[in-house]
Amino acid sequence: MKVILNEDVKHLGEEGDIKDVAKGYARNYLFPRNLAVPCNSFTLAHFESRKEEIEQRKAVKRQNAAGLKERLEALTLTIVMPAGPNGKLYGAVTNQTVSDELQKLGFEVERKRIELPGLTFKSVGHYNATLKLYEAAVAVLPIVVEAQPEAEKTVEAKPEKRSRRRQEETEEVQADVKVEESAETQE
Repeated sequence: MKVILNEDVKHLGEEGDIKDVAKGYARNYLFPRNLAVPCNSFTLAHFESRKEEIEQRKAVKRQNAAGLKERLEALTLTIVMPAGPNGKLYGAVTNQTVSDELQKLGFEVERKRIELPGLTFKSVGHYNATLKLYEAAVAVLPIVVEAQPEAEKTVEAKPEKRSRRRQEETEEVQADVKVEESAETQE
C-alpha cells in the first residue's frame, strides 16, 4: 500500500516521502497516529502545494547537521573506565557509552547513529567513531579511552557485607537509643 508521510517516521522516511508499506502497518500504526495518509490524487496535490515548506524544513535540518558535524569533529571525547594493569578494560565502551558521554556535553545523538569499529572498545587507546547525522552528513569523532586512576578504584569498591546477626544487633541498639531519646523528651 502506498502512503505519503505526514511526519518524519524513524526507519521509514521523512515528511512528504511516498513509501510502499504493508497494509496492516498503515492501518494499525501510521493512519491512527496521523503519521501518513493514503497515496491518491487528492493527497498528492495537497503535498505538492506543501513541497516548498517541506524542502525548507529539510534545508534547516541539513544546516543543523552541518553545524553539529563541525562541533563534533572539533571535539575529542575522553572516556575514563576501570582497567587492569595491562590496559584491558573491565567493561567495554559501547555506542550507548559514547551517547551518554555526548549527552553530558550537551550533544543529542542517538546511540543507533553511532558506529564503533568492532562494535566495542575493550582496551585503553585512541579510536575514531562514525556518527551518521542527517542524510549524507557524517562526523568522525576521535575518542580517547583512559584507565581510571587507582585511587578512584578503591573508593568505588563495595563495602563489606555485614552478617545478618551483626546487622540485627545494630538495629536493636539504634532502636534502644530512640526509645531512650523519646523517654528523655517526655520528662
